[in-house]
Amino acid sequence: MKKIVYIIILLSNLLFAQEEVKKQFDLANELYRKENYAEAIKKYENILTKNKVESAELYFNLGNCYYKLGEIAPSIYNFEKSLLLNPDDESVKTNLSFAQKTAIDDIKVIPSVGFSNFVYKVTLWFHYDIWAWISISLSVLFLISFLGYYFSSTTMIKRIFFLGMFVCLGLLLFSITSAFLQKRFTKTIRPAIIFEEVVNVKSEPKNSSENVFTLHEGTKVYVKETLDNWKRIELTDKTEGWIKKEAIKELKD
Repeated sequence: MKKIVYIIILLSNLLFAQEEVKKQFDLANELYRKENYAEAIKKYENILTKNKVESAELYFNLGNCYYKLGEIAPSIYNFEKSLLLNPDDESVKTNLSFAQKTAIDDIKVIPSVGFSNFVYKVTLWFHYDIWAWISISLSVLFLISFLGYYFSSTTMIKRIFFLGMFVCLGLLLFSITSAFLQKRFTKTIRPAIIFEEVVNVKSEPKNSSENVFTLHEGTKVYVKETLDNWKRIELTDKTEGWIKKEAIKELKD
């Protein structure tokens, strides 16, 4: 009986928390519609920090608020966060492109080529959680095919189920590999946004080393390595250097 009461209380608290988040989100949206962007930001940020709730729409609205206030770095950062949760959202892509045009740095994009790039693009077809569910579904289909093959009485049906077993097995191995590789890529590919207005990128992780180039707020970089208070970054044109870690904010926590 005590366990049932505890579960009921837990569910009630969860429903109350969800309702409270919805109220805060609606209030933030109303502030945005009234063009009170600074107050809307406070409400949206409060949902993220206190309620620990994330959504593509929330980050998208945050990005719009910062963009309206002319704050380039947080605007681009939040649009990028929104795309991580919903990569196919055209509205986010459009607004992100507008925000990126206001950034000072114009870094060329050198396209990656080769087999590893092909594998990376294939794994991006789905999130690794989706790949995991696909693997489970294929495992069930493999079992059904095996049972169909084992209990079938005719040669033709046995052949169909036998072929189905190998097809499911091949797709299962492919989906498991894709999930594993994408999880690995997620850990190794670490995008970040420059938040300082102007920052010098060093040739070595120390203040006395020479400046290789200068970056400005809103520029997207990729973190390759962390050493004490420094991060080695790479740009889309494959240029590398060292930067103080407080100058950037990584998109993936």
